[in-house]
Amino acid sequence: MDARINEGYTITDSIQIGETEFVLGQSGSKPPMYVTWACKSGDNYYWGHYFSDPMEAKKDLLIRANEELEYQMERRARAAEKRPKEPDKECER
Repeated sequence: MDARINEGYTITDSIQIGETEFVLGQSGSKPPMYVTWACKSGDNYYWGHYFSDPMEAKKDLLIRANEELEYQMERRARAAEKRPKEPDKECER
């Protein structure tokens, strides 16, 4: 598999949450050396956060993915609350 590269950063880690992927990129040549992006469709990178420390970049990747996961879970719970409840069906004999 070919390495994914965006703006000179090689994508080293990714977490998919719903339709959004959060990625961590590393550059060997330009500071800051690490970046996290949100990504849609595998090649639409946006909302970059840049770091010089690899652990801070990894932490940011996890925080961003967790925030999206919590948002998706809250959205699903709100949608479930809005659905009308079906009456319990008793077994027919």
